[in-house]
Amino acid sequence: MKFLSAAALLVCAAPLSVTAQSLPFFGSSQSPIQTKEIKYVEGNNPLQYCQEDTSGDILQIGSVDLTPNPPLPGKTLTIEAKGTLQKRVEQGATVLLVVKYGLITLIRQTANLCDQLVNVDLKCPLEKGDMILTKEVDLPKQIPPGKYSVHAEVLTEDGERITCLDANNIEFKAGF
Repeated sequence: MKFLSAAALLVCAAPLSVTAQSLPFFGSSQSPIQTKEIKYVEGNNPLQYCQEDTSGDILQIGSVDLTPNPPLPGKTLTIEAKGTLQKRVEQGATVLLVVKYGLITLIRQTANLCDQLVNVDLKCPLEKGDMILTKEVDLPKQIPPGKYSVHAEVLTEDGERITCLDANNIEFKAGF
C-alpha cells in the first residue's frame, strides 16, 4: 500500500516539479529526477550490469552466450563466457545471490566464491588474465512457470567488486 501511495505521489508531483522549477520561491535547488542507464552484457543473454561504470571491476566481461535463450525447463542450458581478470582472485571472495519469483524472494544467500567455483570446473585462486568458460547445466522440468529475476554481486575478501550482474524478467512458460 505504501508503494502505491508513493508511486501515485510521484506521478502526481512530476508535472509540478517541471512547473516549480520556473517559480522563484523554489530557487535552483530543484533538479530533475535521474534515471540509471542500463548497461547490458555483450552476447546472447538477459544480463545487465548493476551499475553504469564497470571500469573498476576486477572481471571485465567480454561476452556471455546462453543456448537456448531463454532457458527452457527440462533442457540443457549451455553457458559460454569470455572475460579478463584484472588481478588474481583469492580465497575469501564472496557471492551475494538473490533469486526472486515475481516479488517473492526465493533465495538470498552469501556464499564463498571459491566453494562455488567447483560447479563450473574452476578453483581458487583465479589467476589474472583472459578466461573462457563453457558449462552445460541440465535444468529440471519442474521449474514453475512465471517471471524470475536474479542479482549476483561478487566481491573480494576486502570488499572490492569483482562484478555485479542482474537478470530481470526471465520467463519460464508452462507446457514445455
